[in-house]
Amino acid sequence: MTERYVRELHEVDETQIAVVGGKGAHLGGLSRIDGVRVPDGFCVTTDAFRRISAQAPSLEDRLDELSRSGPDDREAIRTLSAQIRRTVEGIAVPDDLVAAISRALARLGEGAAYAVRSSATAEDLPTASFAGQQDTYLNVVGTDEVLRHVSRCWASLFTERAVTYRQRNGIDHRKVRMAVVVQRMVVPHASGILFTADPVTGNRTVATVDAGFGLGEALVSGLVNPDVFKVRHGEVVARTIATKQRAVHALPAGGTRVVAVGSPRRDEPSLTDAQVLRLVQLGRRIEAHFGRPQDIEWCLVDDGFHIVQSRPITTLFPVPEAGDRENHVYVSVGHQQMMTDPMRPLGLSVWQLTAMAPMHEAGGRLFVDVIRRLASPASRAGLLDIVGRGDPLVRDALETVLDRGDFIPSLPDPAPGRPAAGGRPAPVATDPAVVTELIERSQASLATLERDIRTKTGPALFDFLLEAFDEHRRVLGDPLSLQVIMAGMEATWWLNDNLREWLGEKNAADTLTLSAPGNITSEMGLALLDVADVIRPLPEVVAFLEGVEDEGFMEKLTSLPGGTEARKALAEYLDRYGMRCVGEIDITRPRWRERPSTLVPLILDHVRNSGPGAAGRRFAQGRRRAQEKEQDVLSRLRALPDGDRKADETKRMIDRVRTFIGYREYPKYDVVSRYFLYKQALLGEAERLVRAGVVPEEEDVFYLTFQEFHDVVRSHRVDDELIRRRKDAFRSYHALTPPRVLTSEGEMVSGRYRRDDVPAGALAGLPVSAGTVEGRARVVLDMAQADLEAGDILVTTFTDPSWSPLFVAIAGLVTEVGGLMTHGAVIAREYGLPAVVGVAQATRLIRDGQRIRVHGTDGYVEILS
Repeated sequence: MTERYVRELHEVDETQIAVVGGKGAHLGGLSRIDGVRVPDGFCVTTDAFRRISAQAPSLEDRLDELSRSGPDDREAIRTLSAQIRRTVEGIAVPDDLVAAISRALARLGEGAAYAVRSSATAEDLPTASFAGQQDTYLNVVGTDEVLRHVSRCWASLFTERAVTYRQRNGIDHRKVRMAVVVQRMVVPHASGILFTADPVTGNRTVATVDAGFGLGEALVSGLVNPDVFKVRHGEVVARTIATKQRAVHALPAGGTRVVAVGSPRRDEPSLTDAQVLRLVQLGRRIEAHFGRPQDIEWCLVDDGFHIVQSRPITTLFPVPEAGDRENHVYVSVGHQQMMTDPMRPLGLSVWQLTAMAPMHEAGGRLFVDVIRRLASPASRAGLLDIVGRGDPLVRDALETVLDRGDFIPSLPDPAPGRPAAGGRPAPVATDPAVVTELIERSQASLATLERDIRTKTGPALFDFLLEAFDEHRRVLGDPLSLQVIMAGMEATWWLNDNLREWLGEKNAADTLTLSAPGNITSEMGLALLDVADVIRPLPEVVAFLEGVEDEGFMEKLTSLPGGTEARKALAEYLDRYGMRCVGEIDITRPRWRERPSTLVPLILDHVRNSGPGAAGRRFAQGRRRAQEKEQDVLSRLRALPDGDRKADETKRMIDRVRTFIGYREYPKYDVVSRYFLYKQALLGEAERLVRAGVVPEEEDVFYLTFQEFHDVVRSHRVDDELIRRRKDAFRSYHALTPPRVLTSEGEMVSGRYRRDDVPAGALAGLPVSAGTVEGRARVVLDMAQADLEAGDILVTTFTDPSWSPLFVAIAGLVTEVGGLMTHGAVIAREYGLPAVVGVAQATRLIRDGQRIRVHGTDGYVEILS
């Protein structure tokens, strides 16, 4: 029976995490790699932990209580985890388990010193490393001390930091088991950490070595600064040699101590360049074995390297799979679409199938490869111009890659007579009838889709949808539609550029486009004010809505005085806008019509913070301000030399921008309207699969690609393990921050503002809506949790059209993501809200409730208190 409790390291490998935990499994795998030396040792298995746990029945109750605590309930976690640790450490180790550990120690040498190290089953995983979450004890001497430290390792499964980490990563405490690794101690000359990819930039071709004298605890604990070496393509390309005043040494009788490092040795490198290169070669071999970049702990003993741990680097953003060895430069789609959250596989594949350009997936996000457009000087200039006007950080990131000179190939310009890739569409006449025609075309196509999709089920539905996706792309790529969008954008740029040159006006178009007609997204925000107008005089309805907790509330409204009228107003709103939601480019996200309770807090905010007729007043006020600005600009221009010509040109551009700029939001409305029809049909298939017992829940199909879903509908067979892995991966992707630009080497390039006009201490961003406003910052990460008062400034990661109902309740906007023509910027201008977007880490650097000043004309934010 004892072999189930102790396994030699060389007997296990990385497939046996359930038996020996993540650390033990990886060490076993490492010991099998040719040329890799791992200190001898054994694992006390998870069966031993189960047996110990079974001797304390009260543990289950404590774990239940711990599971009910939120990750931010620090006091409860601290108290409960301490109780559980005391319980585990107080359990006597059974005699047969003591004997098994004693025999394993005897085989290694009873008088030797050991490292006793925790090895949890949720540790060193591709999606969660758990680095530093459980405990390690060094230089443990004697059987009794080893046994005592094994118990301490078991208990360390419930340190406060480990419990919090599991809760934040969605890992059930009751499903995690602890094994313990016991290894012969090695006494190193130097030790440290090797990252086979640069942990800061993500570049997979750059390895980083942190090194110091003595045991690695000096580095891990922050006792000393390490020597840092960077290696690329077999060459040390950078080195920083620290002054290492202290080191941690093992004591002969057990334990460790900090010792002083004498001069001049403290200023000497802890490794030679030759040793660094040898270590990196070893690391590349380990990386190849495990199939992903590794965080490796190493020791140097007698000029030979011993590897004492290797785990995946879980903080790296994944690289799209290109299937070749060519260089690629990927631009984030999420930053353009104002949705940088991860998407589920069905959402990713439907967006790919309906998009106008090939898209590549990584980390639950989508990217477009622009390397060919960067390689040709003509297409490069057009690309940099268009992305720079939208988001200067993307342009700067691309220019950073270009400046390296050796990453992007050089391709000739297109031959004469052939348009450059990405060339602008031909101009269109300034005629409102053009917009009317486009919207009528869209509505007719959508009506046909709605009629025809109702008759399709089973595999025939998926064949129909593939044809519908062709029509989707045709509507989205309508040349006239693209002409109108470009006409509005170019008129905006013309006004801003020329009025700044002629009159010194910054961002003049922001005021000239206020309350432009036909903007479906701004109309959506104002229409919710009209819903609030219906509800405001109905006290019973208001009181009822304040207690809404589920989606059945609309049916219950009819039993209240005035409830029928309130329900009708809300239903009409949902008929027009219910296909929208936060993150609406992901078809799997719940739409407002599916979850109308999402709108209730916004309606109640409008009831409290605005008065009757607010929507009409706001629109009329914006139109009046735009007219006054137009008259002011034109009169000032006529007073200039050649003023009549300038005024006439400006008037033509004002008319042009007001005719076309509102249409900018309509194609997105068309897309999400189609998405809602696709989703309803696909959920019908999911419901049939649930009834047939193929999948347990409808939403399980969200973790399949469109083609996989099609296959399941045909075969009535599904890979449950695939869905489980996809769910785990999706959960892990939330911890990753997608870069604006990503190279095929894995380097994340964020870009930066190269400006000297931002006051010290202010946060730089992109000015997208003119004006200055001061107020209370409300940091909101979930629209449903917004609690706003008049005069508040919304600070968030990103906004998409679904956020526009919030815009009528705020005085200004700050976002981390966005560009000049993204939806948040467009609606901020529509409503006349000073706004600055693209402010790096705004939601971390600005605290909720702080007083801030938003400079929407100059593009920066000041923190006042």
